[in-house]
Amino acid sequence: MTDPISLPLSGVRVLDLTRALAGPFCTMILGDLGADVIKVEPAGGDMIREWGPFDRGTSAYYLSGNRNKRGIAVNFRDPAALDLLRELAGSCDVVVENFRAGAMEAMGLAYETLAAANPRLIYASVTGFGRTGPASGRPGFDQIAQGYSGLMSVTGSAESGPVRVGVAIGDQTAGMWCAIGVLAAIAERHTTGRGRRVETSLLAGLVGLMSVQAQRYLSLGEVPALAGNTHPVIAPYGVFETGDGPLNIAPATAEMWKRLCDVLELQQLVDDPRYATNAARMERRVELKAIIEAKLKERSRREWSERLLAADIPAGPINNLADVFGDEQVVHSRLVEEMQHTQLGTIRQVGSPVTFDGRLGGSIRRAPPVLGEHTFEVLREHGYAQRDLEALARKGVVVQHAQGASA
Repeated sequence: MTDPISLPLSGVRVLDLTRALAGPFCTMILGDLGADVIKVEPAGGDMIREWGPFDRGTSAYYLSGNRNKRGIAVNFRDPAALDLLRELAGSCDVVVENFRAGAMEAMGLAYETLAAANPRLIYASVTGFGRTGPASGRPGFDQIAQGYSGLMSVTGSAESGPVRVGVAIGDQTAGMWCAIGVLAAIAERHTTGRGRRVETSLLAGLVGLMSVQAQRYLSLGEVPALAGNTHPVIAPYGVFETGDGPLNIAPATAEMWKRLCDVLELQQLVDDPRYATNAARMERRVELKAIIEAKLKERSRREWSERLLAADIPAGPINNLADVFGDEQVVHSRLVEEMQHTQLGTIRQVGSPVTFDGRLGGSIRRAPPVLGEHTFEVLREHGYAQRDLEALARKGVVVQHAQGASA
């Protein structure tokens, strides 16, 4: 696929030694921004290839985190393959890994080793709980991190109890933080000429998202409870039942509160001292919600959305994904893109949420690679002759997808 515009990371080469989701999410972001990402998988494939659901035998989970990458496959247990990876790292700008602590050192791919050979190298790591400390040896799994970080303690309601976020938010947040760190290190390298070691973890990433809930504890000693579908410090603000289902309403300011009362024909609440300030409304949020919902149940979600938005009060539906991908704004924004996949043909994927120069869509230059799709292509660029590549494949040092073996 062609790239119609110049992207900020064009010319940056990334050696992607990650698997599962946190690390691949980081490298996918870098790929979206224009980097040449070389995804290295073990000969048996990234573990995420085994995670369902499956589209004609291909993991949808894998597809969701590996666009804009070239894929090579090597036998990590073969010293020749590890030599090959060290060679590749010598010509790359960035290495990203998310192995358990000590694994990279055991393979001879430690930061100190690679940085000594390539001082400009930016070496980024994502772990579960940090590279050092009493929990550093624990494996990093998203749901464990969601609970450990306190996120689940404020997610859910009294009826549901603690609830995990419906996507792997710990993995994806760590990947985003890692990508931010890499971008900062690339910017600094223009001045210093040297790389950096960049690190984050699922735990640190989620604690870093706790925002006002964390500050409530740090400043006031308050331990926040489950927030449910209401805002932790603003009332009324959250999910409200209408005549035909739930609606999100977010009157965040005093003026919006007054306009809400006008739309709902509840003007008497504006001057009622029980609801005159946000602090007062917070104290009586349950009874206030009942008053508001009694009015909202007189009309449908669509009717109330139109009336509220006309009054410049933020409101919106709680869409399922069928609703989302059929929505006019989502379609207009070209958040779903089509591309050709080596095995699946035409597929649709969510593209990058970041745009440049007003351009919508077109962020996906490469579909997620099949296992070993670009092994020979990448190694040729590093001077390997065809006969040498075929010999490495025969010995099981590398794996090349059959369809592209002579590409």
